[in-house]
Amino acid sequence: MDAINYPLILVAALAAIASPGPATLAIASASMSHGRIYGLGLACGVLTGSLFWSCSAAFGLAALLSSNVWIFEFMRYCGAAYLIYLSLKSLRSAFGTSTLTLSQRHSTTLSNIYFKGLLIHLTNPKAILFFASLYSIGVPATAQVSDLVAVILSVGMLSSSVFLGYAVLFSNHRARNIYLKSKVIFECTFAAFFGFAGMKILTGDIVK
Repeated sequence: MDAINYPLILVAALAAIASPGPATLAIASASMSHGRIYGLGLACGVLTGSLFWSCSAAFGLAALLSSNVWIFEFMRYCGAAYLIYLSLKSLRSAFGTSTLTLSQRHSTTLSNIYFKGLLIHLTNPKAILFFASLYSIGVPATAQVSDLVAVILSVGMLSSSVFLGYAVLFSNHRARNIYLKSKVIFECTFAAFFGFAGMKILTGDIVK
């Protein structure tokens, strides 16, 4: 391979980024329960984590981390623990006694929800493997720094479109009304997914 295969990189990235996973489900949850600003804040945290792993993969750090088993295993356990924590938090929200309204102010700050998105992506071992494989199949070994930066920006713009798009989509008035009427169902679904994803990572089956 003598040139960067942009179609392959972008199609593979779109399939992985847009498919349901801890990040996209968390964005949907934050957007419907807290509103657009909070959904966008969490999406920005996810994007920061995505950019970190993309840069790491482009310049070899992701491959180094995945080759050091103890670091990879530590991150795997941290990621699994955090997803299980999110699962329990969703269950608590589902069966809590407080009633959520559209005009209600939330105690969650934008900085907290940003770091929530960041932690979700930084502790997801699949992100390391995904970006490492993405650059290995689509970028030639002879690529220059400027080429790598171009790939990082291309994947970053695609990620921004997807994650920020999810925040806008799930924070619209109709989606929030549906959430408010079916809060228990939604939160139980989020809890089940986060718990399932956490257990899959804990047992070594990396999930999206």
